Amino acid sequence: MEDESSSAGMTFLECAKYIQKSFRNPTVKFLMEKLEESGCGIQKNFIKAGHCQEDCSGGFTRGSGIVLCYNHLQFQDQVEQTMIHELIHAYDDCRSANLDWSNCAHHACSEIRANHLSGNCRYKYELLRGYVKMRGHEPECVKRRALQSVIANPNCSQVAAKDAVEAVWSTCYNDTKPFDRAP
Repeated sequence: MEDESSSAGMTFLECAKYIQKSFRNPTVKFLMEKLEESGCGIQKNFIKAGHCQEDCSGGFTRGSGIVLCYNHLQFQDQVEQTMIHELIHAYDDCRSANLDWSNCAHHACSEIRANHLSGNCRYKYELLRGYVKMRGHEPECVKRRALQSVIANPNCSQVAAKDAVEAVWSTCYNDTKPFDRAP
């Protein structure tokens, strides 16, 4: 789940329009192609706008697809970044026959990958969040955001989430599939 709150979101229709526009984003197109190649084609309603009670900008659920939380998104760029993040979760779910989202380590691995590969931790986004560290900000951001998401998993205590992120960090941070390298 992508955690990215904002004070004033957009309307359902604005978000739906931004979702349609996002399908032209090269990274979104690439991930959708890779999902298709992996045997997990995307149905028409796989990515949709929705109102979310949780303080997040989107989420992926096996069997339901991706919801982008219009009430927590404000700009086209946020919609695209959230779509990319959630498409990486969908890709992980597709390529791993035994992925168990209630397993803290499995969830942590996908969160590490999604935060690292989606660009959520680029310097400009970190500045907007109030983090101004010049060196090493990206891995710290990935770890922080992955930990936040895994803690939100009702099956993972704070200690279990922290242990899971640490245990899978190196393997999952360095796993860049379906990209040749981290974008």
